[in-house]
Formats: sequence, C-alpha cells, structure tokens
Amino acid sequence: MIIFGTKGYLYQLAILTLVCGQCGNPSAHTLRKRVTKFTLFFVPLFPFSTKYATQCTFCGAEQKVTEEQAEQLRAQAAGQDGQGYGQPQQQPYRP
Repeated sequence: MIIFGTKGYLYQLAILTLVCGQCGNPSAHTLRKRVTKFTLFFVPLFPFSTKYATQCTFCGAEQKVTEEQAEQLRAQAAGQDGQGYGQPQQQPYRP
C-alpha cells in the first residue's frame, strides 16, 4: 500500500504599508507565499504549487501577486526597515 497526498506551507515574507485596493485605507499588508508539496508516506518531497498574495490587516482582503511582484515588494520592505522577513512560519493552510 502506498500513501501519498499534499501538504501546504504558509511563509510570511514581509510586512508592508500599502493603500488597500478594497477598503482604501493605508494599512499594513502581509506578503505571503503558499507552497503545496507532494508527500509520500507523510514525507514532503517536492513543491508542485507556489502562490504569492498580499493581505490587508485592516479589512482582510487578499490580492494575488506574481512572483516578480512579490520580489519587488520584498525588496521594498527591506528598504523600509533595513531588514527583510524571510523566516518561514510553516503553518499548514486549508485552501
């Protein structure tokens, strides 16, 4: 018997101050990376899906961004406070 499946990981890459497109408030936005990995016998082997998004902390609206936009936002965050956020939180998420 072979046991396989997927597992999701959520990484917080940066925290930025942006104007929200949904509510129009200038507020903190988190830049997140979601990675879905293929698992075999509950061991994550390789990623097969990677998605980036920003989420407004004021209204909770989430906006998908491309990998290039995510890198630009991450560089912008590093310029704002002198350091980048790259420590993974590794929280499983439920899509």
